Amino acid sequence: MACLLETPIRMSVLSEVTASSRHYVDRLFDPDPQKVLQGVIDMKNAVIGNNKQKANLIVLGAVPRLLYLLQQETSSTELKTECAVVLGSLAMGTENNVKSLLDCHIIPALLQGLLSPDLKFIEACLRCLRTIFTSPVTPEELLYTDATVIPHLMALLSRSRYTQEYICQIFSHCCKGPDHQTILFNHGAVQNIAHLLTSVSYKVRMQALKCFSVLAFENPQVSMTLVNVLVDGELLPQIFVKMLQRDKPIEMQLTSAKCLTYMCRAGAIRTDDNCIVLKTLPCLVRMCSKERLLEERVEGAETLAYLIEPDVELQRIASITDHLIAMLADYFKYPSSVSAITDIKRLDHDLKHAHELRQAAFKLYASLGANDEDIRKKIIETENMMDRIVTGLSESSVKVRLAAVRCLHSLSRSVQQLRTSFQDHAVWKPLMKVLQNAPDEILVVASSMLCNLLLEFSPSKEPILESGAVELLCGLTQSENPALRVNGIWALMNMAFQAEQKIKADILRSLSTEQLFRLLSDSDLNVLMKTLGLLRNLLSTRPHIDKIMSTHGKQIMQAVTLILEGEHNIEVKEQTLCILANIADGTTAKELIMTNDDILQKIKYYMGHSHVKLQLAAMFCISNLVWNEEEGKRLLRFVLKKIMERKVSNRDSISCSKILGRGTTHWALSTQQSLLGMNENLLA
Repeated sequence: MACLLETPIRMSVLSEVTASSRHYVDRLFDPDPQKVLQGVIDMKNAVIGNNKQKANLIVLGAVPRLLYLLQQETSSTELKTECAVVLGSLAMGTENNVKSLLDCHIIPALLQGLLSPDLKFIEACLRCLRTIFTSPVTPEELLYTDATVIPHLMALLSRSRYTQEYICQIFSHCCKGPDHQTILFNHGAVQNIAHLLTSVSYKVRMQALKCFSVLAFENPQVSMTLVNVLVDGELLPQIFVKMLQRDKPIEMQLTSAKCLTYMCRAGAIRTDDNCIVLKTLPCLVRMCSKERLLEERVEGAETLAYLIEPDVELQRIASITDHLIAMLADYFKYPSSVSAITDIKRLDHDLKHAHELRQAAFKLYASLGANDEDIRKKIIETENMMDRIVTGLSESSVKVRLAAVRCLHSLSRSVQQLRTSFQDHAVWKPLMKVLQNAPDEILVVASSMLCNLLLEFSPSKEPILESGAVELLCGLTQSENPALRVNGIWALMNMAFQAEQKIKADILRSLSTEQLFRLLSDSDLNVLMKTLGLLRNLLSTRPHIDKIMSTHGKQIMQAVTLILEGEHNIEVKEQTLCILANIADGTTAKELIMTNDDILQKIKYYMGHSHVKLQLAAMFCISNLVWNEEEGKRLLRFVLKKIMERKVSNRDSISCSKILGRGTTHWALSTQQSLLGMNENLLA
């Protein structure tokens, strides 16, 4: 069997191949089966804990011969088992070892071995498969290539505690998304694994628990099933709660908390359920304390951030539990001072986890401050918090930068902080640098935050405009990523609100009318709505309306007509009618409506529409047309007739009379009106 190595054989490697290593491989070809068996056993003893010996044997071609012996029908079961053990030991070496084994097609050979009736051989094959599949270089899809593999593994779960441990571990590492979850769920993973939670073996219980955590993650179907599963007369959530108790190992507490968190986020458990408020949340907060290992603190904080992210009440409870906000400040104190560390391993450990700790802290702060103003204030008042976030924006780690931007975005939802802390620390400067060159995942969150910094009351708006933000944002509107297009146009909409004519002209020039109308036909509804919002803000203030319509009026009227005639929802048509109302407020611009019979008929049609929002928007159009034009008066008589016929409600009759009595009205899109200017999306 041919076996391809990942890297070419180097002379330095060959020089390290000793005579004894060659001897081990040579013995695999002995005609005497007993000598071959003894040779494999001796090889097993030689490679245990010896990565150099493992590499030597792989280079010398031991793997193809071992796989050949493992698959030969004439090989004894004992020989096959020993071959599987040696292959498993080789897989425990470096990642290059695993790559070499994969190149030799080890997985199909081991899966074939699972068909043997011999339990010891099956366990050896599973142990080797477990080692290979838990390696980061192994593609998870290799487990799902053959449709017969998963049901056979389910059947093997009952054979022994070792098969249970290894198979659950394989499942938990190879379940990476909804497709994998569905396959495992459809083959009875929940029913086959549930009873393992009461196993006498701690390892089996832990691997079963990990299986349920990956199965339930963002999966309502699995989560709703788990919440009703009975094991020895107890519901599964009750078993998870017992595993949260302080006397249980930390690993078990954390994994149980994950299971309950994922079930809660999937809608299977209410956020106000006692098992969440009184058990899961306090457990995760405990995991954040400095008494815990760094790895545990990272996992605890990230899981807690996920649990509380959408729920205001959980955020409030978490913020006052065990001084969590202050506790998280310790996450930024790693690595410790080098002079204080005498153990080089400790320093290496701290360095390894320092990035993960900062990332976890930023994530949890982002979730805590997502909604409550008082919590945001406490976070920002935490020791050097704003400086830490600003520093995080320029970290070498992409994950830390992303978490820092998310944290800043969460805090930017506060009007007070936008006016004070964000200005004091000139947050817009590092943010603009982030936007110049970053992966899409960071750009999405950073551009969301920029939307907030461009709100009318933000002191950062002026310097951002001067730094060339218009061209940057117009570039985002051309992205293939819908979220970036939305944020680009959203930020431009906020920028145009009550802006000077020069800024509006810069936006139109940089965006171009062609791109503007491409956005008006975008398949993403959010892009369309924000583009209409931009148009509303551009077409506000009478001189601005007349100026823009004098140069772009024909195209704008065509776009308005197409939208009003198209199959769009109520909100889209309402915003389009609001644009018409603004145009109608222009001195010369209103002529484009008054000379367009088609548009006038559409306004008349929407006056009689069954939906109140469209009626009112059409009334605003009439309000701005009626004062000088005969056609407007004729439309006014039509409105009054409809009111008398009670085709609009009494409440809307009052609204109509107020509108018609107030004089001209133009609508700019602000934070107080139907579409919010503040970007509150926490995008993952």
